[in-house]
Amino acid sequence: MELNNLKPAKGSVKNKTRKGRGQGSGKGGTSTRGHKGAKSRSGYSKKIGFEGGQMPLQRRVPKFGFKSLNRIEYKAVNLDALQKLSDEFKVEEITINTLIEHGLANTKDRIKILGRGKLTSKVNVEAHGFSEAAKKAIEANGGEVKTV
Repeated sequence: MELNNLKPAKGSVKNKTRKGRGQGSGKGGTSTRGHKGAKSRSGYSKKIGFEGGQMPLQRRVPKFGFKSLNRIEYKAVNLDALQKLSDEFKVEEITINTLIEHGLANTKDRIKILGRGKLTSKVNVEAHGFSEAAKKAIEANGGEVKTV
């Protein structure tokens, strides 16, 4: 070790350059912002999606569709799922709580019974809605349909 290769300990010396503090700082004048333009001004912040004055992509692309704010979305449960419930768990009364317990719906779902599959057992079903085919299939086997 000699006097000409002495160095301070790593991390002990911080960067001394202070931007915007005159020419003596080495970063004076434009303070590393370049000349003119919006980015050189104080208080500049770019809006999300801004493309330098060009029409932004989000406004160039055509918009499609419409979703009503008052729409009612149903969780679909088919007849084959009801048949499976009655076979495996010997259930005759299928309520909303039964469907939630067996993982076919969540607590906040509105449930609609649809007509896919075959129903062979007599089952009483309670739900928020039924398709015509599902109603006919349930009643054909002697079951009851109850709309909540």
